[in-house]
Amino acid sequence: MAETLLSVEGLKVHFPIRSALLRRQIGTVRAVDGVDLTVARGETLAVVGESGCGKTTTGKAILRLVEATEGAIRLGGEDIARHDARRLAPFRRRMQIIFQDPHASLNPRLSVGAILAAPFEIHGIGDKSDHADRVAALLKTVGLPPEAARRYPHEFSGGQRQRIGIARALALSPELIIGDEPVSALDVSIQAQIINLLARLRAELGLSFLFISHNLAVVSHIADRVAVMYLGRVVETASREELFFDARHPYTQALLSAVPEPVVPQAGPGGRRQRQVLTGDVPNPARPPSGCGFHPRCPHAMAVCAQVTPTPRAVSPTHSVACHLVDA
Repeated sequence: MAETLLSVEGLKVHFPIRSALLRRQIGTVRAVDGVDLTVARGETLAVVGESGCGKTTTGKAILRLVEATEGAIRLGGEDIARHDARRLAPFRRRMQIIFQDPHASLNPRLSVGAILAAPFEIHGIGDKSDHADRVAALLKTVGLPPEAARRYPHEFSGGQRQRIGIARALALSPELIIGDEPVSALDVSIQAQIINLLARLRAELGLSFLFISHNLAVVSHIADRVAVMYLGRVVETASREELFFDARHPYTQALLSAVPEPVVPQAGPGGRRQRQVLTGDVPNPARPPSGCGFHPRCPHAMAVCAQVTPTPRAVSPTHSVACHLVDA
């Protein structure tokens, strides 16, 4: 077993709802409501689910870009969930993020060279005389020429801008990179280039990735394991092969049925996957349903589903499911 780099236990992120007049708290949005995750060194864990399920908030909470309401975030065995800014600084060098929008995440007023040199200046690495060499090395790593340092973000295509974002994430030689849907804003052909680049960097640099996505076709190419989220909770975690060939949770099965068949090998009777269309909408995280959060939309819901929140149960050493059907 590979050494665990990141361990998240009981992570919750709740946002207060306040009245417009007196600013009193009148409710709570349970964006993340008890997430457990682990990422081994050199592994890519994909976190998938519908928009609004809490994927991005989970990633930002791990990076301490938003504060966790409850839970532990252990990097290399040390819980950083309550570290102050001084104690957190060395851990920030070990974790970086690639944002979803390669245009909005780069400062349009700074040259690419200044953007890539900023991490060195903030963390006091080297001096200005060698920053240019470091920036040129980063650009070469992501397949861009050294002269790109003199240009500005708007002068590049979307794929090139995302390469700049990846270079910035690599600047401090991190151990863990969180990719917040890093290819969703790109054309399909460019997506393939960025996925191949991330795979090459992982192999060459020994990086670990937490890859946030709603695109299972992309996940099938890059992930070692997959965690499926619904309404702020992880409902199924499995190796890539187990998830695509033997999904157990009804929500995961519905997600897989929506993927074009040539991408996903699992199929229904007669060699074709049975399409599962979910009814209703994702519940409001400010008023989540009792019991299993998926039961109002689940075609297999039982009485116990509305009463008891299921806990994850291992169905194999690398596969766990939070569903009462597994116990039925």
